[in-house]
Amino acid sequence: MNTIKCFCLEWSFTGNMHIARRDHTASVLSNGKVLVAGAMGAEKSTELYDPSTSTWTTTGNMNNIRVDHTASLLSNGKVLVTGGLAFNVLNSAELYDPSAGTWTNTGIMNNVRRMHTASVLSNGKVLVAGGNNGGWINYLLNSTELYDPSTGVWTTTGSMTNARHFHTASVLSNGNVLVTGGWNGNITMYSAELYDPSTGTWTTTGNMNNARSGHSASLLSNGKILVAGGAGAYNILGLNSAELY
Repeated sequence: MNTIKCFCLEWSFTGNMHIARRDHTASVLSNGKVLVAGAMGAEKSTELYDPSTSTWTTTGNMNNIRVDHTASLLSNGKVLVTGGLAFNVLNSAELYDPSAGTWTNTGIMNNVRRMHTASVLSNGKVLVAGGNNGGWINYLLNSTELYDPSTGVWTTTGSMTNARHFHTASVLSNGNVLVTGGWNGNITMYSAELYDPSTGTWTTTGNMNNARSGHSASLLSNGKILVAGGAGAYNILGLNSAELY
């Protein structure tokens, strides 16, 4: 008699957060817990998820209300949060220390930004790219800057070829950063470009087959980038297509 084993993949509920959130960030810490920060209507609050107990606990509040911000896990185990929207678009940044459960302000970015990207480079610095400044004219940004965790200081680096927000940024296995798609204020973008940390410059690379904004990008084990979904032409229609770089 043959025995058939079924390994079922399914979703199950776990503990609820203390506050309903959207447009927040989530960061897996070095200790395995998950830090959730900010969100529309959540003000400065943050909380931690413990996978061993499936429960959430509140932790220290950020110094600023934030939505549409970024959160990056640094090599020292701290989390860097940058920019976002409060009552105005922010250029401030702050650090979460998991050992103390507290937030401290760090260096201010050279530009206010929301809907930008933040990428931790192989040298430990953080590259922030694009986004918007909340204005009405020339509000989209092509500027980029670097955060040095050892000094807490931001320095400008090369500008992207195109201003964009709702884009993605992926650190490739060779250390370069691939930025794809986004919205340029008029149309959804096909274009992609590469940042070289050794020169601080951007170069264009092959266009995607579909224009995309608000999509996802994942680094695969073979070094390729999987881009999936997003909004297509004129930022209206959702996509089910995916492609590889």
